[in-house]
Amino acid sequence: MGKRFWLFIFLGAVILGALGLQLWTPATLETGSWGLKFNGEGEPPTGNASSAQLSQFDAVYMGDPAEKVLYLTFDAGYENGCTEKILDTLKAHQVQATFFLVGDYLERNPDLVRRMASEGHTVGNHTMNHPDMSKIQNLDAFARELEDMAQLYQQITGQTLSRLYRPPQGIYSEENLKMARELGYHTVFWSLAYQDWNNNAQPSREQAFAKLLPRTHNGAIVLLHSTSATNAEILPELLTRWEEMGYRFATVDTLFEGDN
Repeated sequence: MGKRFWLFIFLGAVILGALGLQLWTPATLETGSWGLKFNGEGEPPTGNASSAQLSQFDAVYMGDPAEKVLYLTFDAGYENGCTEKILDTLKAHQVQATFFLVGDYLERNPDLVRRMASEGHTVGNHTMNHPDMSKIQNLDAFARELEDMAQLYQQITGQTLSRLYRPPQGIYSEENLKMARELGYHTVFWSLAYQDWNNNAQPSREQAFAKLLPRTHNGAIVLLHSTSATNAEILPELLTRWEEMGYRFATVDTLFEGDN
C-alpha cells in the first residue's frame, strides 16, 4: 500500500485543489468581528470564514462569484436625515436593497420603515437593542433580541420581517451562528464596505469611489450605512457606475430561495 497509496492521496488533493474544493472544513469558528482581506482589483475578498464554513450555519458573506450581481445592504442604527434621499435614488434606479434595522429605528421612524416595505425593499433584523450578541449565551435571550424586533416590524408595517440577521458591529461566534440558524434566521455578513459610519469624519466623494469601485466584484454583498451623508450624495453616480460595469442588483433574500 505504502508509496502507491500516498501517491493516490497526493493526486486526489491536487485534483480537488484545482477544482477549488476542500478536503475538510474546520469544525469551529473563532469569535470575533467580521473582517476582510482584499485580494486585488475586482477580485472577491477573503473573509474571516470561508463561504463553505458559513454555509454550515445558513450564513453568507457574498453571492456567486460567477454572476455579475450586487446585493446592496444598508445598516441603520439611527436616522441622520439621509434615508429619504437614499430611497429616492433607489426608486429612480429601480433598485431594491436590504435595510438592516434596530428596534429604536423602527420606533422613531415608522414612516420611513413603511416606505421601505411599500417600495419593495427587504428589511432585515439588526436586533432590538444592538448589543454584542456574542456575549449572549442563552438561546431565549438571543431569541428575544430578534423576535422583539420582528414583532415591532409587523406592528408597524403589517408585514412579516424577513429571516435575515446581521450581527451588530459584525461581532459573531459559532454559537451565535448556530442559535440564529436554530431560530430560522440566515446570518448575513458582507464582502464590500468602506469607512462610512463616522459622521464626524465622512469620506469625500473621491475617497468613497477610490475605495468602492476597485473592490467591486461579482456576487458582492455591499455594506453601506444609511446614516452617511457621503453615501446619500454619491449613490446616484455609484449606481450608474455599477450599471455601466454590467452589474444588476438583487436583495439578499434571493440568495436563500428554495431554503426551508
